[in-house]
Amino acid sequence: MKEQVRALEEAGFSRTQTDALGGVLGSERGFMRWGLGVSVARSLAMSTKLPIRARSRTGLSLRKLMPTHDLILAGGRVIDPSQDIDTVADVAFSDGKVAAIGANLPRDGADVRDVSGKLVTPGLIDLHTHVYWGGTSIGVDPTDYAKRCGTTTMIDAGTAGAGNFAGFRKHVIEPCDARILAYLNVSFAGIFAFSDTVMVGESEDVRMLHPRACLHVANLNKDLLVGIKVRVGARASGSMGYQPLDIAIEVAEEAGLPVMCHLDWPPPSRRDVVSRLRSGDVLTHCFRPFPAAPARGDGRIREEILEARERGVIFDIGHGMGSFGFDTAAAMLDAGFLPDAISSDVHSLSIHGPAYDQLVTLSKFLLLGMDLKDIIAASTTGPARAIRRPDLGTLAPGSIGDATIMELVDGPVAFKDSLGATKTGDKSLGLSGVVINGAWWHGA
Repeated sequence: MKEQVRALEEAGFSRTQTDALGGVLGSERGFMRWGLGVSVARSLAMSTKLPIRARSRTGLSLRKLMPTHDLILAGGRVIDPSQDIDTVADVAFSDGKVAAIGANLPRDGADVRDVSGKLVTPGLIDLHTHVYWGGTSIGVDPTDYAKRCGTTTMIDAGTAGAGNFAGFRKHVIEPCDARILAYLNVSFAGIFAFSDTVMVGESEDVRMLHPRACLHVANLNKDLLVGIKVRVGARASGSMGYQPLDIAIEVAEEAGLPVMCHLDWPPPSRRDVVSRLRSGDVLTHCFRPFPAAPARGDGRIREEILEARERGVIFDIGHGMGSFGFDTAAAMLDAGFLPDAISSDVHSLSIHGPAYDQLVTLSKFLLLGMDLKDIIAASTTGPARAIRRPDLGTLAPGSIGDATIMELVDGPVAFKDSLGATKTGDKSLGLSGVVINGAWWHGA
């Protein structure tokens, strides 16, 4: 019984509280009968409003100390890289938050979902999406997308700029059950002409780049904004080269935000772009094929890429239509260079392939031999770090109550990269359920 009492004290209970609880249980047999080990002690500490009023041993009810939960995911394989957890356990949610992880958590009054044989992870975060649906040609419906692949948080990668962010917020972000956060495009109109028939880079015209307007809207929407987005390259910025990136960084510095930078075909050069990025800035499309690939043809990682990682630049996949190559990815992984974030870059074109969605994108890294725990980290803790939201991408008690329930599906599955190369894998990730703000999301 001493070990269990010590566990309670380590979990935050006072001597009065542990003495009282010991009196209710009465003996080591009582502790064992209630399964009161470290995990339940921690559950008690998280779920009980401390301090508990001191009462006589005869007047203290165990039921009042034992936690009650709104939802329990029972018996799944819990993988939470933020806590270095990979074990079969229950996950409990109360009041919209994660309450506890442990074996045989108290079930009284809870909505219990049997997820045995499934993977239970923190709510997946897709760091690069385009979900200004109905307001732009590039956007997809965020609710349909979340139902499709279990992303509880979608980060819109600059679909809207200062000129139309208010509409994005009111008509798409606020009504959506799943969480949408956003990068604000440095271009006033955002990504305004992106389709299979019309394609105009929003950073091509200097008249669209108004730093004061961008900063004003950024300051008005800091509750939803995670950074400033800029697209550079021959297709996105044309003859402007890297100048839109310099403007975006200047706005970001004033707003106290990071930058997410898209790089497509040169010019500008990969070195000119990557050398400008600061610690905490994100380079998306980081495993793109030649040209502007991060690795040489012989597999060696380019010096500016290694220097950028050392500097603290964050590397995001951003699959999309043209920005992911199997050969590049294999070279980078073989060299031990794992992405910080794996994202889909889903939009009105890539949702039909080759990216499709977040689960398909994650499954490609199973095919490439990346460890499952590292894959989950790149869709939870990695993007959470990029957006500076440690309360997301984790199942730590007290954090936001989001979870994604998946299963590993056996069987041959064909995947394509952005060049049309095909590889066949023997496993893929399938969606089994979604928890948003501590409740089972029936929309999924």
